[in-house]
Amino acid sequence: MDPNATPADLARIRHNLGLDKPLPIQYIVWLKNFVTGQSKSFINGKPVLEAIGERLPRTVFLLGLSFLLSLSIALPLAIYSATHQYSFWDYFLTVFVFIGLSTPSFWLGLMLMLFFALTLPQWIANLPPYLQWLKILCLPSAGVFSDNLSANASLWVKFTDMLRHAILPVLSMSYVSLASWMRYQRSSMLEVIREDYIRTARAKGLSDRVVIYKHALKNALIPVITLFGLSLPSIFEGSFIIEYVFAWAGMGLLGVESVFQRDYPVIMGINMMAAILIILGNLLADILYATVDPRIRYD
Repeated sequence: MDPNATPADLARIRHNLGLDKPLPIQYIVWLKNFVTGQSKSFINGKPVLEAIGERLPRTVFLLGLSFLLSLSIALPLAIYSATHQYSFWDYFLTVFVFIGLSTPSFWLGLMLMLFFALTLPQWIANLPPYLQWLKILCLPSAGVFSDNLSANASLWVKFTDMLRHAILPVLSMSYVSLASWMRYQRSSMLEVIREDYIRTARAKGLSDRVVIYKHALKNALIPVITLFGLSLPSIFEGSFIIEYVFAWAGMGLLGVESVFQRDYPVIMGINMMAAILIILGNLLADILYATVDPRIRYD
């Protein structure tokens, strides 16, 4: 609003936005408008669901890549660390995990941006011509697509360009979650491989690979599945910070911008969508219980 607006103007706008009604009535009106798609931004008048729908796929893309990367690295390293307890690599991975747990994702993102987008290009520019191919290691520091990307580019070109822009944000988010996954999976695996049925499997002459990956891993995954459901809120919250640092135009960046602009309908809509995603994630974790543990059945 104009700072010179009169009290009459402020009262008129409050009435138009429904802010002069009691809070319970405001909430009921907001919930009705949100469900029916009539809730609109205070700033630009755009429907909230439309604004979220445009940004949500990019956030899901970022979270999905981060989850797959952290899980695909954490599980093998945790298994190796547990099966080689007190070895040099076990201690090395433990230090690696503690560094990850104590590293803020936004600081890591800034350091990656500094190196891959600013420092590395300067180094490569001074190299001989036959080493200039190393420019592929220079990564974009912000945005979802390149500024010079043609609007008529093929879907494959757009996807690869988007994937290239996602590398640094995904690495920033993955390292912190990777450390948590590794720590929990290692502890769970150490507990499982000491069970009687594992000793029995080894006594029957089964190879270590079969014992670890066929018999022990499934049971060791149960606590990790629990962690998956519990860690979704923190992963989702982390995307807000990372998207803001890398100017990734997803739902997280939309949420930060809405907070700065005090666009309450959009903020509440994003909170609602975050709650829905977290509930779906916990539901998926419950379904995975029955997949991993045959003793669990949902009738």
